[in-house]
Amino acid sequence: MAATHVIVLPGGGYATHAPNEAEPIVDWLNGLGVEASVFRYPLHARHPAPLEALRTEIRRLRHHGAERVGVIGFSAGGHLAGLAALAPGAALDASVRFAVLGYAITSMETETYRPARMILLGEDASPDVRRATSLDALVTPSAPPFFLWHTAEDSYVPPEHTYRLAAALAAHDVPHTVYVFAHGPHSLGLARGAGEAAAWTTFAASWIAEQIHTPAG
Repeated sequence: MAATHVIVLPGGGYATHAPNEAEPIVDWLNGLGVEASVFRYPLHARHPAPLEALRTEIRRLRHHGAERVGVIGFSAGGHLAGLAALAPGAALDASVRFAVLGYAITSMETETYRPARMILLGEDASPDVRRATSLDALVTPSAPPFFLWHTAEDSYVPPEHTYRLAAALAAHDVPHTVYVFAHGPHSLGLARGAGEAAAWTTFAASWIAEQIHTPAG
């Protein structure tokens, strides 16, 4: 079986790294028998600096024996994970095999969670730049599989973000799985004790196992 490594990208609005979305996620993945590590991407940095740093980390892992690299990101970290999986210009050794996004910021065209957009793109980002950093605009038929989850009550990053990306993935026939749970606030992480949303880890564990055991195409 090919060696797989999953990079964990915590959220925090591109201003901080949320602790509950970092090492606890690695511990959960390790418990599934999946090798994983947290990548603390540059903060308060303009695009494409965080993406370039992440691609450098993917190449490093590849050169150290990882045959498949997956990404799992939350909120702003989910946006970065999606960029790594979808943005053009990645060399083969910086490619992403699968992506798991939790309550991710996917669109820079909406006004929701404006602070992250201000950090990443600046106050005067043009419509073209905002579109080019919106995940739904970057989906192509060759995109890797995605697992998306969100809560309908998320007031910081509304579920519209997940719906937009899911619709784009469906339009391009990209394999994807989507769960939107009725209840729960933003930044749940593993969501232990959070009711129905806590089931996301069970669903994601099966999905990740499927990706790892799918022959490389």
